[in-house]
Amino acid sequence: MKTGMKNLLLVATAVTALMSGSVLAQEIPRTPDGKPDLNGIWQTMGTAHWNLETQASKPGPASAVSMGALAAIPGGQGVVVGGTIPYRPEALAKKLENQANWLELDPVVKCYLPGVPRATYLPYPFQIFQAPDTTLISYQFAGADRMIYMDQPDYESQVDSWMGHNIGHWEGDTLVVTVTGQMPDSWLDSAGNWHSYQMRVEERYTMESENVIWYEATITDPEVYTEPWTIRLPLYRRLDEGMKMLEFKCVEFVEELLYGQYRKPAVE
Repeated sequence: MKTGMKNLLLVATAVTALMSGSVLAQEIPRTPDGKPDLNGIWQTMGTAHWNLETQASKPGPASAVSMGALAAIPGGQGVVVGGTIPYRPEALAKKLENQANWLELDPVVKCYLPGVPRATYLPYPFQIFQAPDTTLISYQFAGADRMIYMDQPDYESQVDSWMGHNIGHWEGDTLVVTVTGQMPDSWLDSAGNWHSYQMRVEERYTMESENVIWYEATITDPEVYTEPWTIRLPLYRRLDEGMKMLEFKCVEFVEELLYGQYRKPAVE
């Protein structure tokens, strides 16, 4: 009996040690004022930029047929909590129309700024510069950036913009950002999911470990959706040696496309 009790105590001690080690391993870095330190370069993995909802693999646009498999669109598990975006019937019809003509209509194809939350899960890195009063997020795609004004709930924007008006605060260890005043022209992905000028986004950044942030965005837009809905996905710190943000000023890559699209017919 004594031997059995001794072995049980040894097992309990080992389990406690392992649990303590796990907790220590998950301890997150903090800034001098005690907040989670989100500074660094981050990027998502997955296919949310193609479609926030689950989709099967499919061929790419006919115009890219010469690229074969490289132009195909991969399947992916959705990031919408509950699985489905709760569209109003008339808004769903517009989404399906967008989807059928996405290569012509997707604003990102034309290098327009992606808006929030789409900028977060495009397949490009972004960098967070955190400070007590303001936090800057700079995105590699199109040189987009946005300033988050901390603890200024009464600060209102005078005009709408592509990246919106961003007000932040901390709820415990979670950075909460409310984004309003976005241009209605941006999409949420390349599957044609869209919003109106009424869209309000509440983002939540929760650091799980030194190199992982859980990102949530709850979208409210009574003109387009029957109820608020949420996406959830992880952000990963880029650990590449010498990692830094590079330029991707895509305007010059689409000048010919835009010229051909918008030029007026020649006068005979």
